[in-house]
Amino acid sequence: MAFELPDLPYAHDALADNGMSRETLEYHHDIHHKAYADKTADMVKGSEWDGKSLEEIIKGTYDSSAVAQSGLFNNASQYWNHNQFWEMMSPGESKMPGELEQALTDSFGSVDKFKEDFAAAGGGQFGSGWAWLVKDRDGALSITSTENGVNPVCFGQTALLGCDVWEHSYYIDFRNKRPAYLSNFLDKLVNWENVASRM
Repeated sequence: MAFELPDLPYAHDALADNGMSRETLEYHHDIHHKAYADKTADMVKGSEWDGKSLEEIIKGTYDSSAVAQSGLFNNASQYWNHNQFWEMMSPGESKMPGELEQALTDSFGSVDKFKEDFAAAGGGQFGSGWAWLVKDRDGALSITSTENGVNPVCFGQTALLGCDVWEHSYYIDFRNKRPAYLSNFLDKLVNWENVASRM
């Protein structure tokens, strides 16, 4: 598998009116995401993981007992996370499909309660990490947060929505106001059609 930086699914300035500036995307996608892609490719080349899928590498290098994950895991998982992240956002207005709205209401009581719980998970994540809406193996929806690059692949879950709460995701536009960034993400940036398609 080639570990290359994918193009953004929209222009660098396409999210600016919705709270994510061109400068953020240039740093976040063109520098941070590219570094994860390049480092993953370098570490995999000639190793036991050469020829394996990205998901196989993530599952195979994740260590649930480790205080700190390996360099390969960190880069491969962050490469995967960001590949998903750009697709989970949209520059235009995104209406929530009825099936997703019903699933969120059934699971959390209402869409507003889902947003409240998701924002709390991201806001409460100490240090760098991610907030996730996941589908568990039994089909149930739940909200989780993970540290650093750890993601739902590690736990056999399906990632429906993820929000990057590393500082490089929000500091240019929101400074230290992570809760404001999360609210803006949920209200103005999420591609709800993409979320529904992952169910």
